[in-house]
Formats: sequence, C-alpha cells, structure tokens
Amino acid sequence: MCSASPRLLSDPTPRAAPRPRRVLIVDDNYFVRQGLSESFRLEPDFDVCGEAANGREAIRAAQLLRPDLIILDVSMPVMNGTDAARMLRRLMPAVPLIMYGEIGDKYKEQQARFIGIAALISKSEPAASLVSKARILLTQRAAAVA
Repeated sequence: MCSASPRLLSDPTPRAAPRPRRVLIVDDNYFVRQGLSESFRLEPDFDVCGEAANGREAIRAAQLLRPDLIILDVSMPVMNGTDAARMLRRLMPAVPLIMYGEIGDKYKEQQARFIGIAALISKSEPAASLVSKARILLTQRAAAVA
C-alpha cells in the first residue's frame, strides 16, 4: 500500500523560452547577406544581430554585438574571411565560425581548419544546410559549457 502523496514527474513551474541565438552574417554581396539573413530570421531559435560587408566590418560588429555565431564569406574586399577569422578567433575564441563560400581548394580548407573554423559550407548548398549546421554547432557548444 502506497501512502506517499503523488509526485510530479516534471516541474510544473513554467520556464522561460530559451533566448534566440544571435548570428552575425558577413558577405560582400548584399543579396547573399539578405538571403542568409532571411533564412535565419525565419527560424524562431535564431536572431540576426547584424550584417557586415567585409572582414574589417565583421570584427567591429562582432566586438559591438557579441554574437553567438559568425558566418563568414571566404572572398571579400578590404579583409577576406580567412584573415577576419584569425582575428575573431583571438578576440572571441568560444564563438563558432562558419566559413560560407566557394569551397574546394584543399589548401584553403586545411588553412580554415587550422585557424579554428568550426564548419565549411559551400555556397552551392542550400541555405537550409547552413542553418542546420549552425544549430548543431550551437547545440554542441551549449553541451560543452554545461
């Protein structure tokens, strides 16, 4: 005979929804930036906190906005994605970086991995692949911190 009062299997206290993850989009092509921004804005767990047209702008924006994730184009004027990634890695070592561009050169891919790029996504892949990879990286980061 069980005399104990029933216990709840889950806490009935309502929990706040997790805050959307802040993403910085960096690409010199305005239409690519807008397309990527729209892809992320359609997802409830992402918030596009800013955009930049080159690596130098990306570094300034990242320091000001403190994004959870940065997506960098490979080839840009003023400062390319690889050089920006080096600086961002030093300034924000915990923030995952995704290199999004024309991938295919094995040397550039090795260089990106050495710098600490978390993922390389080709622009020939659909934006949904980029969003999915971003979600995976941020989930892994959260699990590592917890």
